[in-house]
Amino acid sequence: MAVDDLRMVSVLGSTGSIGVSTLDVIARHPDRFGVFALSANAAVETLLAQCLAFEPRYAVMMAADAAQALRQQLPAHSPTQVLWGQEGLIRAVTAPQVDTVMAAIVGAAGLPSALAAAEAGKTLLLANKESLVMGGQLLMQAVHRGGARLLPIDSEHNAIFQCLPVDEAGRPGRGGVSKVLLTASGGPFRTWSAAQMREATPDQACAHPNWSMGRKISVDSASLMNKGLEFIEACWMFDLGAQMIDVVVHPQSIIHSMVQYLDGSVLAQLGNPDMRTPIAYGLGWPQRLGSGVAPLDLVAAARLDFEAPDEGRFPCLRLAREAVQRGGTAMAVCNAANEVAVAAFLDEQIRFTDIPLVIERALESVDIVEPNTLAVVEAADARARQLAREAVGGLYPRHAPASRA
Repeated sequence: MAVDDLRMVSVLGSTGSIGVSTLDVIARHPDRFGVFALSANAAVETLLAQCLAFEPRYAVMMAADAAQALRQQLPAHSPTQVLWGQEGLIRAVTAPQVDTVMAAIVGAAGLPSALAAAEAGKTLLLANKESLVMGGQLLMQAVHRGGARLLPIDSEHNAIFQCLPVDEAGRPGRGGVSKVLLTASGGPFRTWSAAQMREATPDQACAHPNWSMGRKISVDSASLMNKGLEFIEACWMFDLGAQMIDVVVHPQSIIHSMVQYLDGSVLAQLGNPDMRTPIAYGLGWPQRLGSGVAPLDLVAAARLDFEAPDEGRFPCLRLAREAVQRGGTAMAVCNAANEVAVAAFLDEQIRFTDIPLVIERALESVDIVEPNTLAVVEAADARARQLAREAVGGLYPRHAPASRA
């Protein structure tokens, strides 16, 4: 296939776990895909290796000094131009040569580039759940306005997408659907008591039993806030009311989510816990591609267990649902406060069980308004972060909880 016939992909957050898995799938299909742009926050050495392997048109670093370091290390004959900051990201996703954008930047920083890709009418593979949590109304409006195709990459939302009726444009429908069942592994603390979780260390919170993920999302999984954010994301992605979504704990992470229909049918998507499956589905849609994931052996799996989530031990799930019910910027506030709280926990400034306390204090203290513009959303995000930082400081004014041992 000629270079001009390749589908060109911009991978934002290419040095993270989703980005690395995306490039692995792309490398398996050199006759179908080319890499137009890569981006990273600060991992210069990793992005350099990726640039040498894939020779993208653009490489984007978020800081000017990191961009300069990458520029100096690229060989003189490299075809890659180094950009930096949000302006560089926007350029990487809106260029006319780009067909598909993998949005895998972690956290609130991924929203502006996701909006730009949607406005430009690209196929947007959304792995950054915070874009919908923070700015769901704005992003969905941009998708419709720009004529973009939005495909979910989170394993749960990708599973729901596969189980819903979908039209030729890739728009999921709700015909005959009575309920969406969002599965959760339960994380590393599923069987821990509240007292045990109070003494949990960052390394313990990041030791997910099934998935290999970054530290922030691993902590979110341990607190079930990841499932709370996915709950919010599903409401926006599939235009569902909160009452149509239930969370079910499924420790094996083999069933990635389910859709229940009015006739009593329940459709489930199963597979080994490997993000290359939903990534390959998004890249190849509506066709299916080889992903490198081993086939599921149901006999070896042996059993599939399910249980209801315990919101007493895991209040973050309740807080996310309440944010949906409040509407407006409450979801952006919930997300921003969680990011601050998780960072504080990873820095051992607060305990694991303090994370929901920080989120709740921010939600109680901030004014909730309609998220009519990106500026409004960003202002709510900034205010929530300020309140969350104050809450973190107020929990241990004299000493950090690192003395837990």
